[in-house]
Amino acid sequence: MERKVNKQTKLHIKTGDTVKVIAGDDKGKTGKVLSVDKLKSRAIVEGLNMITKHVKPTAAKPQGGIDKKEASMHISNLKLVDPKTGEATRTGRKAGENGKLVRYSKKTGEVING
Repeated sequence: MERKVNKQTKLHIKTGDTVKVIAGDDKGKTGKVLSVDKLKSRAIVEGLNMITKHVKPTAAKPQGGIDKKEASMHISNLKLVDPKTGEATRTGRKAGENGKLVRYSKKTGEVING
């Protein structure tokens, strides 16, 4: 019997990066990435793609009500913002110091930390 291999793809965005939305309702807005789901290729960006969630009354929140929270969006709709220029850029990978892969900006050629 074959073992199932859990293949996770390398993504161009990591948690903590500043990204710009290039498609969808929030097109043109920027925000900080709160979390990334590698299996689904989705990310949650702070303050963007807001949804309303109806909350039942509980002991902790006896009033219940409607909460606003961020929903995930597909990675393909996001572009990394270069920290030095402040513009959205495509990213690539190249061998850096110690032979480890590092991300770099295709626009400026500068290595992106993180």
